[in-house]
Amino acid sequence: MSTATLERLYVDNHAWLCLWLRRRLDCGDEAADLAQDTFLRVLRKPEELPGLREPRAYLTTIARGLLNDYWRRRSLEQAWLETLAALPADFDVAPERLVAMQQTLHQLDAMLSGLAAKARQVFVLSQLEGLTYVEIATRMKLSDRTVKRYMAQGFELCLALID
Repeated sequence: MSTATLERLYVDNHAWLCLWLRRRLDCGDEAADLAQDTFLRVLRKPEELPGLREPRAYLTTIARGLLNDYWRRRSLEQAWLETLAALPADFDVAPERLVAMQQTLHQLDAMLSGLAAKARQVFVLSQLEGLTYVEIATRMKLSDRTVKRYMAQGFELCLALID
C-alpha cells in the first residue's frame, strides 16, 4: 500500500465517516475518535487496500466493529457505576482498588469478546452472578444443553488464553 493510496482513502472518506459515526453516537468527539481508530485499523492491514472496490463499505465494516466495542464498554462502565452506587454508604474502598477492579472488568470483557453474545452472557451469568445452569436456561429461555455448550465454549476460550 502506498502512502498516496492511504492518503487518498483518508481525504476522500474521513469527513463522511465522522458524520456516519456522529449519527450513531450523537457526539462529535467520540465520532472523531472512532474514525481515527478506524483508519488506524486500516493502517494495520495494508494488504487489504490495493484491491478495495468499495472503500466506504470497508470503512463502515471496521467502524461498526469499533462501535460495537464502544457500546459494550459503555454498558460495562454503566453497570460498574450502578454497582458502586448500590454499595452501602459506609463501604470504603481505596480509589486505586476501584480503578484496578474496573481495569480487570475491561480485561475480562476483552477476553470474552471472542464469544458470541449469548455465550458471553451465559458465561457471565454463571461465573460472575453465580447462577446455576438451570437458572440461566430459565432466564434466557435456552435449553440446559445449550447452556452447557455455551459454558464449554467459555471455558475453552479461557484455557486457550491461558496457554
